[in-house]
Amino acid sequence: MHISKIQIGDHYVLVNTDDLSVHSWIHDQFKVIPREQWDGNTPDLYMNIRKGYGVPLEDYHVDISQQDGVLIYARDDFMIRSLPDYRQVELQVHDDLALKHALMTIYSAFIVHSGWGLLIHSSCVVNGNKAYLFAGPSGAGKSTVAMLSRPREVLSDEATLIKIEPDRVVAYDSPFRSDSTTNYEKESRPLAAIHLLEQSPQIERSRISQAETVFRLMDKIFYWAHDPAETRKVLGMCRTLTLQVAAYNLKFQKNDLFWERIS
Repeated sequence: MHISKIQIGDHYVLVNTDDLSVHSWIHDQFKVIPREQWDGNTPDLYMNIRKGYGVPLEDYHVDISQQDGVLIYARDDFMIRSLPDYRQVELQVHDDLALKHALMTIYSAFIVHSGWGLLIHSSCVVNGNKAYLFAGPSGAGKSTVAMLSRPREVLSDEATLIKIEPDRVVAYDSPFRSDSTTNYEKESRPLAAIHLLEQSPQIERSRISQAETVFRLMDKIFYWAHDPAETRKVLGMCRTLTLQVAAYNLKFQKNDLFWERIS
């Protein structure tokens, strides 16, 4: 059995697996806490991970059911069994891609359930010690914006980790990435603005309302609706986010000149 303790955002996750490839992948993708530092970091989640489930990804749809007090998330390439508080979880996965998506699914459910924050399908870049989020439909340019923004720090290029409190919103270094990498030494930053992307021959930045921002962000949150109470939590946190952080439509070209409009 291989046991690791990792950190995601403010949370510590104790991971157990009997598969060396899973253990190695976890160490490659996440901030691992050295064993000598475990005493002061009580785990928030306990996970047991096994490989050998299902078939390669064919459909992103996730079926959610409940059986004998256990929540079950099922996709072609993974199955998650979790207690209702999301603190004790069993993951069965087909491959590394399934493992990544299963971890995103359960961690997003956990931070929604606890009211900590949201995992948003977006990129996030640091400029002037503040974080800027870039979201949009598939192909809108989230990863492109992250790439064009270098050498600025990239906090995410696929899934932005946002902590939402009544008086502040903070973006964290996200381990859930597609193209960029991190050394997990990046500090969390206050979120200064949200941008909804549109590739265009011209560069234009225009403010949008809170109501429109909530509407356009809801389908970009990594969350699979199964409980009206949990969905209300998502909506409430999204409203709190948009009350504190201004949002804009951003038309941009494939260069970094859009930063002149933001700055």
